[in-house]
This record gives sequence, C-alpha cells and structure tokens, in this order.
Amino acid sequence: MSAAHVIADDAEALAVAAELAGDFRKGAAERDARRRLPHAELERLSASGLLAVTVPARFGGADIRADTLAEIFRLLAAADASLAQIPQSHFVYVGVLRRQGTDEQREFFFGEVLAGGRFGNAQSEAGTQHVQDIRTRLARLPDGSYVLDGVKHYSTGALFAHWIPVLARTEDDTLQVAYVPRDAPGLTVVDDWDGMGQRTTASGTVRLESVPVPADRVVPHHLTFQGPQLHGAVAQLLHAAIDAGIASGALAEAVEFVRTKSRPWFESAAEGHATAAEDPLLIQRFGELAIRQRAAQALLREAARAVDDARADLTDDSAAEASIAVATAKVTAAEAAVEVASALFEVSGTRSALDSLGLHRHWRDARTHTLHDPARWKVQHIGRYVLGGTRPPRHGLL
Repeated sequence: MSAAHVIADDAEALAVAAELAGDFRKGAAERDARRRLPHAELERLSASGLLAVTVPARFGGADIRADTLAEIFRLLAAADASLAQIPQSHFVYVGVLRRQGTDEQREFFFGEVLAGGRFGNAQSEAGTQHVQDIRTRLARLPDGSYVLDGVKHYSTGALFAHWIPVLARTEDDTLQVAYVPRDAPGLTVVDDWDGMGQRTTASGTVRLESVPVPADRVVPHHLTFQGPQLHGAVAQLLHAAIDAGIASGALAEAVEFVRTKSRPWFESAAEGHATAAEDPLLIQRFGELAIRQRAAQALLREAARAVDDARADLTDDSAAEASIAVATAKVTAAEAAVEVASALFEVSGTRSALDSLGLHRHWRDARTHTLHDPARWKVQHIGRYVLGGTRPPRHGLL
C-alpha cells in the first residue's frame, strides 16, 4: 500500500472525482468486453484520496457531506458502473467504524484508509432462508481472540481489498463485523462472479476456514441498529447514486450516438429533417428520458441533504425522514437506470446493438445492479410512512 493524497474538502473531492471519472470512462467498454479487472484504476482511486473522504476530521479526514459523497458515486457510475460499485461497501464499513468502533480501532483503521487502504465486503450468503440469515460464525477462543468459519457470496470488492469486513454471528447470535486482512491464513477469495452485468466487480466467493481474528478487530454491528441510525440510509444512498449514474451515462451515450452516427428515418428525411437529431419524434423521446434522468438526480440530491440534516440532529424522526427520502430516490433512480439504458437502443437504432460497440453494458449494469434489493418493499415503507406515519424499520437495507 503506497501513500495516498489527503483530500482537504468537498470541493476538492468533487474535482478529483470528475477528473477520475473522465479517465475511467475511456476504457470502460473495453474492460467490460474483456472482463479486465480494474486493478490499476483502483490503485489510482486509492492514491487520489477519494476513499478517505468520509474519515472524520479529528482523525485527519475531510469528513465530506453526504450530498458530496452521492455525487462522487454518480460521477463514477456514469463512467463505469462496475468500478463505482466496488467501493460502495468500503464506505459502508468506514461508517460502521465511525459509529461503533473504539477510539483505538478508529485510529488504526482510519489511518489505513488515509494511507490508501481499501475495505471489501463479505456479508451475503447463498442458500440461507433470507438475506439477513447470517450463518458464518465467529467463535471466541480462551485467550479472547476469535476464529471465523463460513462462506460468503456476492463479495464485491473483496478481491481488490486490503481488509475484508466479514459479517458473522457469535455464540449469543449477535451480529458482529470482523475486519480481516486480505492475506489472512484460512481466507480465500474466489473470482467466480459471472453476472451478465457489472462484469468487472469481481463479486465472487469468500471462503473462511478457521481464520484467526484478534479481539480488537471485531466491531459489535448489532448495536448499530439500536436507536436512531443512518447506516442503511447511507448504504442505500450510494446504491441510488450508482443507478442515477447509470442513467446519466446511458443518456450521454445515446445523445452522442444519435448526433454522430444515427441516420434519420426515411419518413423523417422526407419531411425535411436532414439528421436523426432533428427528428421530432426522437426529440420528444429524448425529452422524456432527460426528465427521468433529471428527476432521479434531483431526488438523489434531496435524499443526500436529508441524510446530512439527520446527521446534524439525529432523532427517530430525522432518521426516518432520511430513510424515506433515500428510498424514494432509490426507487426512482432504479427505474430511470433501466428505462434510459434500454431506450438507448430505441432511439439509436439497429447499429447500436452491435456487440463491438459495448453500449449494452449500460442496460446489463442497470438490470444487474437494480436487483440488489427489491424496490417494491421500499414503496411499501414509503406508503406506510405517508399514510400512517409509520417509521421504516431499522435495518441495513433502508
């Protein structure tokens, strides 16, 4: 791990993100087509200091606002949705340390992050009753340390990580996070992700076989959900930003294609429209798509501001309002990502479907990422909140 730049404030964070996104966009289609994993790009991301921007100021970080963080993810996802997905869990588990870590744990891990360290994740499991049925076990030894045993799936970021936060349960069934070095004995990361979209996230399998864990590397995650909290809201805000970014990227590609490559439909040409961009029916459709994309972006900003407001005065009511705002943004952004990425072909014509152009990566990324958790349940919680004032439940998916 080489030394990383330390970003000073929100303005610098946005400038760095915009510059990186511009560079990452250039090779995104080729990485997707060849499934070339973005090792070099992630090294640049670490070195840039962006991965440390949520470290609290008293530990040397910029401690940026949620609206800045959301915009960083939107910019990166508009360029390469796979690349943007990889650090999502990194920021979530920085947040876990902020809320539940001891001062000693924060001092150590925030120092790692400021130096360019990356957190992955090992949380989801396959074949269990539901997504929160965690069967990985953290067994305590007589000397106070632990050993980890289990198998994790969809472990985005683990292959590229320096540290892998692992969700596990102790003998009393409480949920813990064990922060495990990537090279720990007994830990194996398997690059077996074969999703149709987000191909280069390497969201494969993590196997844990009697992995040793010192006591000071374990954080009581179950305490996160006692009292008002923003853990789920922040995690979902970043997912919403990725979806909004996919919609932005797909719309930009469609605009460029129609302006430079599409031919006008012959009936449009017969009415005097020399280019596809002059076709009034295409103009209408682009207007509709722009509205969808801008709505998703506006709701993303509103949700991020709600998170920032709740952080400033965290109560049951402010946390609930933030969660509902984020859920609203997530539902809208997911719909926009799928619609715009699909409509790209509708407005661009037959040639846009050529595999060699790689435009289908936007739709595949949108369709894959929006499966992360069901929007229908978010709509339910929004409706219950609006009609009856029922606060959303406290869990990591809302």
